[in-house]
Amino acid sequence: MLAAIGRPFRTGFLTLLQNLALSARVLVLSLAPATWRAPARRQMFRLLRQSLLGGLGATLFLGMLIGAGLVFQGIALAGAADQRDLLASVLVRVLVRELAPVLVGFVILGRSGLVALAELNALRRSGAARLLALQGVDIFALYALPAAAAFALACLTLGILFVAVALVSGGTLAFLLSSTEVALLDSLREVLRAMRPADTLLFPLKLLLIGGLVGVTAAHTALGAAAERSTAQLLPTGFVRGALAVLLASALLSLAG
Repeated sequence: MLAAIGRPFRTGFLTLLQNLALSARVLVLSLAPATWRAPARRQMFRLLRQSLLGGLGATLFLGMLIGAGLVFQGIALAGAADQRDLLASVLVRVLVRELAPVLVGFVILGRSGLVALAELNALRRSGAARLLALQGVDIFALYALPAAAAFALACLTLGILFVAVALVSGGTLAFLLSSTEVALLDSLREVLRAMRPADTLLFPLKLLLIGGLVGVTAAHTALGAAAERSTAQLLPTGFVRGALAVLLASALLSLAG
């Protein structure tokens, strides 16, 4: 009975440790020039193109939605209360540091991470992964490392685009619809001025880490699964693990910053 109660916690803790170990391996391998041979580079560029194109529409939509719901309302209310400086610091805290990395991380997870999981699981179930391993090919370096690198770069790119679209769309709506006088360029300048050096460092670091963790968790879920598990069975597990990785990375870096 005690074993049955503790099994989920033990399994979850073991999965966390395995993902941390694989993340450390990704970091070490990514710094070795010999790792980036032609097959790994081709795989990374393919996944990068797929994740950027696949997540572009969702990122633009979320950016405009957050711009209309958060930035526009914030600019209008702050203008009425004459608290523009306070608004800039709030937008940096909420939009740049918290919302953008998490929302873009979920876009990468849903549009690219689960696709990579399905591809790797099909490779495992077909026996091609085992055949490559018997030939001395490092499956992790050939598939998981390019996925982590591609998703990290895509997350950084889409995160910057998300913040820009949210600020511009919200500022434009405030300029067109607000009863108070709003200067769009001045509002954007105030937001940039409110960013501290820690914010400038934390924002890209969060995006890179979250994107990389999406790739690592997808690869670990697919390549470490039992032989009988199908893609349909693995997708919910991969989504939950990826979502937990996104939220945990964002929370830990926010506490550290």
